[in-house]
Amino acid sequence: MTTTNGGPTTATAQPQLNVLAQYIKDLSFENPNAPRSLGMGQQQPQIGIQINVHAQPLSEGNVEVALKLEGKAEAGGNLLFGFELLYAGVFRIQNVPADAMNAVVLIECPRLLFPFAREIVASMVRNGGFPPLMLEPVDFAALYRQRMAQMQPASTATA
Repeated sequence: MTTTNGGPTTATAQPQLNVLAQYIKDLSFENPNAPRSLGMGQQQPQIGIQINVHAQPLSEGNVEVALKLEGKAEAGGNLLFGFELLYAGVFRIQNVPADAMNAVVLIECPRLLFPFAREIVASMVRNGGFPPLMLEPVDFAALYRQRMAQMQPASTATA
């Protein structure tokens, strides 16, 4: 340990995660049965949501993480609405050990993107004539563990 200006410092730098940019890459909303679908408010719709996370290295320490949200609502066998959002961010990740990098990219980065993507979906559904769709918070750590468990049998089968 060394001292600088009277205070102790460590030789290793602190891990850093910075958001450099956030943006919509793709956005789609379908309301195929409007205006009939807007009057079907008596029946509770069945809503299905899928969430995926993708990451792509850009340069040394920078990575693009994309959060893909797809969903649809159906009532009485009719599609009320469907949506797809690909919301991404560029992150600068520094001083993170190599063995922890995958978890930071696939857990912490989407955790930072999700509230913004959630707001976009809620507004898009509301602007489509329906009550806003408020997505439940997502446990990205559980999704990461699930993905790693799915990849484990594939890697042992090829070994």
